[in-house]
Amino acid sequence: MKLAIYAGTFDPVTNGHLDVLFRAARLFDTVVIAVAPNAGKHPLFSLAERMDLIRESVAGRERILVETFDGLLVDYARARGAVALIRGLRVVSDFEYEFQMTQMNRELQPEMETIFFMPSQQFTFTSSTIVKQVALFDPGRIANYVPLHVAAALNKRFGHC
Repeated sequence: MKLAIYAGTFDPVTNGHLDVLFRAARLFDTVVIAVAPNAGKHPLFSLAERMDLIRESVAGRERILVETFDGLLVDYARARGAVALIRGLRVVSDFEYEFQMTQMNRELQPEMETIFFMPSQQFTFTSSTIVKQVALFDPGRIANYVPLHVAAALNKRFGHC
């Protein structure tokens, strides 16, 4: 059974994240979307809220699990029996960061592979940060970039309801 880990903060989950996740799920028996607490980023949504938003986004897809982890991703992946880490690449600047992380992960866990997915073209510029900025100032324009329940959660958080 081939298990892969797709880790991130997902604050909030976007259609770009889901695009990468669903394509990865076609290649692996199970994909765990591992939500990082990442308090250093000062997330808009709590860890529990982010996990709930993701669970709703993947409802009915039994081969996708939503979990959290703390510590080094490679240690969590090894403990879960993962064969690969899934990472999304949108732009060249993503590659620079991801290349460094992949090299360090390879040093720490040589048998762990990292597989990069480019999101579909309509999501190449989408990030959680940009979605939050648009939601704050023009909430009606985020519907194409996040699931409807995530848009509703953003609107509620920003007091647009």
